[in-house]
Amino acid sequence: MNLIGKKAIIASKNKINSKEKNKVLDRYINLIKKNKKLIINKNRIDIKLALRKKLKANLIERLSINQKKLDNMCVAIKNVRKLKDPIDVTLGKWKRPNKLLIKRVSIPLGVVGIIFESRPNVVSDISSLCFKSGNAVILRGGKEALNSNKILVSLFRKALKANKIDPNYVQLIEKKERSYVNFMLSNMSKYIDIIIPRGGKSLVTKVQKFSKIPIIGHLEGVCHTYLDKDVDLKMAIKVVHNAKLRNTSICGATETILMHKKIVKKFCNPILNKLAINNCKIIGDSYLKKYYKGKFFLAKEKDWSTEYLSATVSVKCVKNLESAIEHVNKYGTMHTDSIITKNKKSANKFLKNVKSSIAIHNSSTQFADGGEFGFGGEVGISTNKLPPRGPVGLEQLVSYKYEVLGQGQTRK
Repeated sequence: MNLIGKKAIIASKNKINSKEKNKVLDRYINLIKKNKKLIINKNRIDIKLALRKKLKANLIERLSINQKKLDNMCVAIKNVRKLKDPIDVTLGKWKRPNKLLIKRVSIPLGVVGIIFESRPNVVSDISSLCFKSGNAVILRGGKEALNSNKILVSLFRKALKANKIDPNYVQLIEKKERSYVNFMLSNMSKYIDIIIPRGGKSLVTKVQKFSKIPIIGHLEGVCHTYLDKDVDLKMAIKVVHNAKLRNTSICGATETILMHKKIVKKFCNPILNKLAINNCKIIGDSYLKKYYKGKFFLAKEKDWSTEYLSATVSVKCVKNLESAIEHVNKYGTMHTDSIITKNKKSANKFLKNVKSSIAIHNSSTQFADGGEFGFGGEVGISTNKLPPRGPVGLEQLVSYKYEVLGQGQTRK
């Protein structure tokens, strides 16, 4: 592990220009395309082991690689390639009265440690983002995806070698034992500058508990969609259905619907029936029970803070906009929250007052994604109060330094 850390630091000291970075990403795309059968065969080994160990169906779905997923991986790498190099960019400059010229210039973070579960596409996404932003990366994936991760990392390293660049810009910890994760978190602070966990609550909780290295990440995605009194019904039906059911297992899926009490009687059935006919379980408060005619389960206090990650939604009826904001800030996880309303004043108040890292007006919470933000991809979503917040893409994987240019000035 220490050797991996040392190699990462040595690699990160090599300053690679934009042209060379893009050549590596082009080569990586070509290698993935040329080795599609090999990648899928390696993935099948992981799938067989996962089935033998009786992993949940949603985890196996995340784990599996097919032709479409490989095509999507290549598109994501292309999108990163198209983005402007974020390193050595002058973020600001000014001249002082004493004629000192001060510049704030972007620099890489250094070495990024990624701990993730199930999804092998994390390897290609994060390797591409970290390399383009000038960072070395140490990856530690779940043991269920080891064969898939190994082939994807080896192809990136081949792309680096082919361009005469240190392959240790991208390294994979291949050991399956959990003790290696503990060591990474507790004993590698002299090598790793930042840790980013990608996975479920138990993984993130563990990282937060053991890490002696700063963390970028989020614990849960308890996301809300608030339907205001001035909501458009047609829009509400469409957006709520997408926000909850497009993909129930992502952190940007809506888990709680908030409804203004003035619209409940007229709107709750058409909105919630659209979910129910698609096998979504409806859990609601006593006010909703008076008017909703479908199958209904009475909510408990814990439902307002539950991330279901399944076709289940909790519904709370609130007396006004202020109550909706209060509920989001009390039970939410500062991830992604949306308001559906025709009233721009109400929308602005919601956007400015919820504590969410992503606040949305008249759209689905499922847009909480680096690719959808135009970042080319993401290494994760951050709900930290300190930056970066929201999707962590290329421009969020940098820090900065000050360059001060003088002509012999001395301080009085």
